[in-house]
Amino acid sequence: MSDVPVPAQGQEQEEAGFSVEQLEAARRVFAGPVAFLRSAPSLKFLPDPIVKEVAFAGRSNVGKSSLLNALTNRNGLARTSNTPGRTQELNFFDIGAVDETPPIFRLVDMPGYGYAKAPKDMVRQWRFLVNDYLRGRAVLKRTLVLIDSRHGIKDVDYEMMKMLDEAAVSYRLVLTKADKIKASELEAVTQRTIAEARKHPAAHPEIIATSSEKGMGIAELRAAVIEALN
Repeated sequence: MSDVPVPAQGQEQEEAGFSVEQLEAARRVFAGPVAFLRSAPSLKFLPDPIVKEVAFAGRSNVGKSSLLNALTNRNGLARTSNTPGRTQELNFFDIGAVDETPPIFRLVDMPGYGYAKAPKDMVRQWRFLVNDYLRGRAVLKRTLVLIDSRHGIKDVDYEMMKMLDEAAVSYRLVLTKADKIKASELEAVTQRTIAEARKHPAAHPEIIATSSEKGMGIAELRAAVIEALN
């Protein structure tokens, strides 16, 4: 298990509105047991809906696997790949399960979208799987939609947001790779993303900028996941 640098708590509070107590409580949860449960290529393979779930969605190559690894402070939990669009299944992770006791909640890694070279039948399969999951999963409490901070919201991201709006699934926009651009550029894309989020009925009005490499925003993201469960 590797150590992920954590920003100063005062900075986190100012940016995301979480208290020191909330940040610490979230840290303790994610410091506990975390384990891969299963992959679901179709709805019949979904685990029983016994606990709440928080899903992660994003374009192929947005850094979703790296962010999940940073969030759980485990290097190899979610597989990273140099081939975008490789994962075409829903991957479930148990958080806080001990022996035979149920987990506290589950994280769901949704298949990446928007890979230009993906075959049309794969894109169609992705849309059916994701749309059916979003509309039919009562235990899904929030979806975190990852946006590459270097590019901002792209057309395929708007399509995902529309799908979530229509499914009435609460979601929150999360900027990734925030260490790859200048502070002034990050501030500009942050403000544009906030403005866009407030136009969508199912979107959380606040966003979080993260870097899986530098640890920026990771503590806040953990707190946001716990907040979504409540």
